[in-house]
Amino acid sequence: MTAENTLAQTLARFIVSLKDPAAIPASVMEKARVSLLNGYGIGLACFNTPYGRVAAEAGLAMDGERPDGATLFADGRKGSMQAAMLANSALFHGRAQEDALGAAHLGAILIPMLTAAAETGQMPLHRLLPALIAGYEIGGLFEQNYAGHTTPAGLRASAIYGPLAAAAAAALALDLDEGRTAAALANAASFAGGILQSFSDGTDEWRYQLGVAANNGWVAAQLAKAGSVSAPAAFEGKAGFVPSYARTQCDVAALQGKIGKQWFIHNVVFKPYPVCAFNQTPVNAALALREKLAGRRPASICVRMNPYETGYAGMDSTGPFNSVSGTLMSIPFCIANTLLHGAPTLRDMMVYDDAQVAELIGRIELKSDTEVPRLSCVIEASFDNGDAPEVLTMNMTVEDYNYDRDALRSLVQRVGAEVGLEPTSAAALERFVDDPAGTGLGVVLQEFSQARERTAALA
Repeated sequence: MTAENTLAQTLARFIVSLKDPAAIPASVMEKARVSLLNGYGIGLACFNTPYGRVAAEAGLAMDGERPDGATLFADGRKGSMQAAMLANSALFHGRAQEDALGAAHLGAILIPMLTAAAETGQMPLHRLLPALIAGYEIGGLFEQNYAGHTTPAGLRASAIYGPLAAAAAAALALDLDEGRTAAALANAASFAGGILQSFSDGTDEWRYQLGVAANNGWVAAQLAKAGSVSAPAAFEGKAGFVPSYARTQCDVAALQGKIGKQWFIHNVVFKPYPVCAFNQTPVNAALALREKLAGRRPASICVRMNPYETGYAGMDSTGPFNSVSGTLMSIPFCIANTLLHGAPTLRDMMVYDDAQVAELIGRIELKSDTEVPRLSCVIEASFDNGDAPEVLTMNMTVEDYNYDRDALRSLVQRVGAEVGLEPTSAAALERFVDDPAGTGLGVVLQEFSQARERTAALA
């Protein structure tokens, strides 16, 4: 295989083509705008979480404050672009309500990176949406084809595929040519990595993996721009990305046939609740079951879900819990909490000593069932008073969470209202996503400043 037809070169050719607006279908551009609105809108509602502040302190300790740098939204100070990516990705990931493309959360990687690049003058705003699309497409291509291999092995999709997405977006943001873009992707393939254990232990490393992924992708592109010599067969080579991480051969022709035709951004979904993406349907099913129960208390509850989801780190945890990182991942916790208290809020995820929830978790049995599709679940509630069991089957697909502009606007306003934000915040963000270059980044920075001040005043 020559350098001209390696996978990296093909992907680079596609990324460079996105600089031409005519190469991007209108539906793809609209999904990018909706995804950008979701990223900023959910981010505005995360100031009552600590992760952005922790990452900001770490970033400033390493790089110091820089008056001409990028804003660290958590506290308003400015630092290096690297510090801003670390801090702002952690902030955007604070509610665990960012977008998802399969098991990867690419928006909370790409949007903070590109925002920092624009604020520091390293990317003109007319490249924001094309760069965002490039990131979703490259990250999505690999996640959709190989996460089924890497996730069961304990590797987190956001950390594995996020650097590839970030490098693709950064390469377009920096206006690299095909050769340098291919080098950026190859570099990112060498820098990727991240495990899932923090979900099992209920700790916070996963909150910071996204900023590290953004940094790795940005560094990969900057090295390419500076002239790095990078492996042409970084993805398909014997010791390349796919054989090494997915433990399977890279089907170059199949991947080349998909890029630019399948448009993976259409698989980006949005979360109605501040819980793991795999828990969105269980929560919806529990809400429906709650109505059917009408106050009755089941003697036992059996939950059946696809093994890909039940096998994900932390999903089968029954507690005791001492962190939101544990509760939002746990299928039993999310179902028990919803059955008892209704639609979950972030505050609900932070209550670890609810005796009723703990008692109900003890009655829940989680079963892996290959017959249940992903993003679906079956809940059966049994009673000891002679009542017939209540069985609720909820089969959902990506399309059920693939919100259009109106539905996404409502989601952002609802989440914002939960933390005291006005609907005008969502409206301001919407003006920006419709015309980034014409509106200017100042609108976004101002909304984050106001949300930060409002949260501080309520604390």
